Amino acid sequence: MPSLHEITVAQLSRLLGTPEAPVVVDVRVPDHRAEDPRFIPCAVQRDFAAVAEWGPRFAGRPVVVLCERGGKLSHGVAAWLRTAGIEAETLEGGYVAWRDAGQILVKPDRLPARDVDGRTRWTTRARPKVDRIACPWLIRRFVDANALFLFVPASEVHDVGERFQATPFDVEGEFFSHRGDHCTFDTMLDEFGLESEPLRRLALIVRGADTARMDLAPECAGLLAASLGYSRMYREDLPQLEHAMELYDALYRWCRDATEETHNWPAAKVAAQRA
Repeated sequence: MPSLHEITVAQLSRLLGTPEAPVVVDVRVPDHRAEDPRFIPCAVQRDFAAVAEWGPRFAGRPVVVLCERGGKLSHGVAAWLRTAGIEAETLEGGYVAWRDAGQILVKPDRLPARDVDGRTRWTTRARPKVDRIACPWLIRRFVDANALFLFVPASEVHDVGERFQATPFDVEGEFFSHRGDHCTFDTMLDEFGLESEPLRRLALIVRGADTARMDLAPECAGLLAASLGYSRMYREDLPQLEHAMELYDALYRWCRDATEETHNWPAAKVAAQRA
């Protein structure tokens, strides 16, 4: 049983990847991070000793603090945050418990450098349809919740990336793009090490919708139709992204929780109609 102000690995796992996810603050010491540099999805790394400086920035947001094994560092930081009126819990068992439970961990090898505000910056072609919405959703839900996205004309993506320190994606010839018959969403899953059955199921739907292979999954045609609809509902790319995030939230929850569920008109009414 977790103690007061603790959250279990299973409980946190159900929240991550959803709009209800708390801010995860990783206060592991540098030696532990060097031993295993991977991090829990969307976790931000902070120095436990400087909590008085950075703590107030999380006011009004639920926080889960973790250290290597869920001991003194995470409990101390969470207690300090609570004195500042911040809802703060610790992860029971810390990073080790999360890792040993086989939960998703993000590989930082290909993670872009963060700017002065702690955000990763990305750029891609304007007027997104499928992959260029799916990838920002994946980044904001599993890699960097505060990621910045710059939508620009296709001919300017590379130069904008260089001038504004933004990583190009879903552009031919760039690292984060299509590979063989896989789309950019697949590439990001591979490069960030985001291995889970729900994400792989979602990747198949995205791939089919993005590459006109509707045979890959029954849901591909629906995603394409909704994506094209969103692209016509919004003239501006950023509002389109913000509204379409909910579509991918719903698809992810279906992939995670509801693939075995069916919905049919009540059988008695069907039988009566056929009589």
